[in-house]
Amino acid sequence: MILHRYFARRYLTTLASIFGIFFAIMAFLDLVEQLRQFSDVGVSFADVVSLTLLNLPQSLYGIFPLIVILSTIALFLGLARSSELVITRAAGRSGLRALAAPAGVAFIVGVVAVAAINPIVASTSREYEVRAASLKGVDAALTLAADGLWLRQGSDEGQTVIKASSSNLEGTQLGDVTFLTFATEGGPTRRVDAEAATLANGMWSVTNAKVWPLSDTRNPEAEAQLFDTFEIPSNLTADQIRDSFGTPSSIPIWELPGFIQRLQDAGFSARRHAVWLQSELAMPVFLVAMVLVGSAFTMRHQRGGRTGIMVLYAVLISFALYFVRNFATILGENGQIPVMLAAWAPPFGAIGLALGLLLHLEDG
Repeated sequence: MILHRYFARRYLTTLASIFGIFFAIMAFLDLVEQLRQFSDVGVSFADVVSLTLLNLPQSLYGIFPLIVILSTIALFLGLARSSELVITRAAGRSGLRALAAPAGVAFIVGVVAVAAINPIVASTSREYEVRAASLKGVDAALTLAADGLWLRQGSDEGQTVIKASSSNLEGTQLGDVTFLTFATEGGPTRRVDAEAATLANGMWSVTNAKVWPLSDTRNPEAEAQLFDTFEIPSNLTADQIRDSFGTPSSIPIWELPGFIQRLQDAGFSARRHAVWLQSELAMPVFLVAMVLVGSAFTMRHQRGGRTGIMVLYAVLISFALYFVRNFATILGENGQIPVMLAAWAPPFGAIGLALGLLLHLEDG
């Protein structure tokens, strides 16, 4: 246990060091990107710094598996350079048993990241999206609630709030819909209840509609009119409606199951969010796979130029696994493969590959 605690402490120290280096690099790169992105908006430097700090957790969280693989390589190169691994083997400990502590630390860090850090990243990501949209003059168009979905559109004449009980996958066909229009001063001017509404060519085309005038009238019901078809101008597009959901990473993992259920109840596809949820749950397993891959090439005693080649192999394979994981996620989001397969196959496949390499290099 003393040896395991020693390896675990060394790995945590190395992981913290590599994370700090990436934090500094990513902060500088993101600051430059925010300055470029908002240069034509005229925001202050303080606003740019706040946007950078809000966007930085998501960037670091996305490359955390790569930080783990680099930390593993750095750890075992240091242990090999000091001949501590040779002494460990001479004491009767196999290479696989020496991996127990770093792999366990990676798994625990992954669980903590998913359970505790993911909600923090989701909050900062959501706040970044809101602030960035506000600075660009673009408001979120859609909100999901237990009683249906709510849309908001604006024009020079005022704002229109739209509530619907159901929708198609694109958000362009609504059922059991209500349009409530407000003047620029804030008072309601018109209410429209319709059986259905379809968005096309900058217009909501509603069917079986009843229209109540709410301004300059004492009895809206007496002046209400019925229409078989009725058109309402709109500045919304299907892309804007889809983008209003935000990225799955901006939703805390504890809230994702309920959000997925609301998406499905509203008629939208929740496949993208379901894949993200399962990928997050598989994160600890994937981090263990990264540790195994990194150690497979760097646990052996250093022998001249072979060290550089082994490190290069470890980095290339880890990048390849990272790419395969992202590619499987895309296939899962597009419905090409099942959700569970897209999320869980890459981590377990990576563990199988790494164990095969370890057994071959250690005992083969």
